[in-house]
Amino acid sequence: MTHGDDNTFPGRATASISGSATGRDKPQTTGTRVTTPAPTALPEPIPDRTRWLALAIVMTAAFMDLVDVTIVNIAIPSIQRTAHASVSQIQWITAGYALAFAAGLITGGRLGDIHGRKRLFLIGVGGFTLASALCGFAANPEMLVASRILQGGMAAMMVPQVLSIVHATFPAHERGKVFGLFGAIVGLGAVSGPLLGALLTEWNLFGLEWRPIFLINLPVGVLAWILGRRFITESKAPKALKLDLVGVALVSLGLLMLLYPLTRGRELGWPLWGYLCMAGALVVFAALVSYEKRKAARDGSPLIELSLFRVKSFAAGIAVQTVFGVALGIFFLVWTLYMQIGLGWRPLRAGLTGVPFSLAVSTAAGMSVQKLVPRFGRKVLQAGALVMAVGVLLYLWEAHRYGLGIASWQMALPLVVMGAGMGLIVAPLTDAVLSEVPREHAGSASGLINTVQQMGNALGLGLVSVVFFGEIGDRPAPAQVDPAFVHAFQHALWWVAGIMGAIFLLMSALPKRPAQQVDGAEAKAPAREPELAY
Repeated sequence: MTHGDDNTFPGRATASISGSATGRDKPQTTGTRVTTPAPTALPEPIPDRTRWLALAIVMTAAFMDLVDVTIVNIAIPSIQRTAHASVSQIQWITAGYALAFAAGLITGGRLGDIHGRKRLFLIGVGGFTLASALCGFAANPEMLVASRILQGGMAAMMVPQVLSIVHATFPAHERGKVFGLFGAIVGLGAVSGPLLGALLTEWNLFGLEWRPIFLINLPVGVLAWILGRRFITESKAPKALKLDLVGVALVSLGLLMLLYPLTRGRELGWPLWGYLCMAGALVVFAALVSYEKRKAARDGSPLIELSLFRVKSFAAGIAVQTVFGVALGIFFLVWTLYMQIGLGWRPLRAGLTGVPFSLAVSTAAGMSVQKLVPRFGRKVLQAGALVMAVGVLLYLWEAHRYGLGIASWQMALPLVVMGAGMGLIVAPLTDAVLSEVPREHAGSASGLINTVQQMGNALGLGLVSVVFFGEIGDRPAPAQVDPAFVHAFQHALWWVAGIMGAIFLLMSALPKRPAQQVDGAEAKAPAREPELAY
């Protein structure tokens, strides 16, 4: 997904839609049923005069979700200070959202295919808005964590419908322009999220401290719900896959058993139950594989299409997406804590410091897709991993050399290098992973790619307890807090650099030149629009 994606930020780097949201869909209009053309032709939705307004509505919701990911990171130190949140609670404020989003992503897309994308979009927007209100009015850190998990679950209902609605609403010749607009929204969300979060936190509106970063979603969400109910056209998939709630439950349980001990273990002195819980997670994942095999044989609608892992490039790509998510999950949270707590910078200064990174990601991503990958193929992605690793090492050197006296402008060079490397990776990675996947499985494969990136992000956030807070110690003396955070940041950067090296090696299993998905064994099958999934 770019979820987010990244995003040019964590978890939203890629953007795609549910696999059944293709030319097979049946657009529905009030009082009229549009007949579907013969199977050999691609059914085109009848242009609706309100389709551009509908586009604005779903794009606004997508923007709200993208901003919500990055806006929270910049406010974490304020939340820790004013809400007296513990280290593990800070991690779960971010990891809980990513975990709930990942666990519900594929199911959210399938629910839209079955029950109607407009209906699920409205449920998601309404739930996301309600969860934002609960976050904004949270009475304690526990309520904030629970509300963030709810918010992530509602985002999983809302986000997969966005581009599905686009596919069902716009004719093919207009979709290129629409997807270009979506890419611009992703870039804008990446840049504006930290700045908006910094401004809202610094302004301390009505003495609410960090709470406006969530409350700002209320008027936007209410307006999107009202206008969406009026102007979005309903659509469904005639052959939608069935739900696999058991698969979702097993994935969620396994990740919870892995993440909870990681986030709480250090504070509790690494008790025996934590190790047993993490070992038990492996048993749950083994049970998931067994169940998914039986589910595929029984009705052909598993949550995870295990046959995809027989494709070498796809299996390697899934590993790349997961590990990349881990790296981003570690870096962005640690980076925020380093600047605001370790260096004592105000939120606005920290937010502005990240602007060169965002601009570098956007610029490099455009060059990567349009000019470099068509000419150099897989080497571009491998170069991106190396460039990003060099940027991390350069940042590590500067953090060590300048210590507490480092300035924002001194961070610009390593951030630009890191951003350029990330941009070379995030834009073409999904196409590279999918290039050898049979077209009939493209929807499931793409949905799985975005899901594992979010799961990797959640795992990275959980590992912050080990790679960052573990270096700080339990209760450093006041005079030692700042140096301890700087040292812990440097330690975390070594981890990120090592992970980028692992990603470079994994990328050697990707195709040398990503191509269009093939229909089974027919490499020269007639080209048609690829099935995408969020």
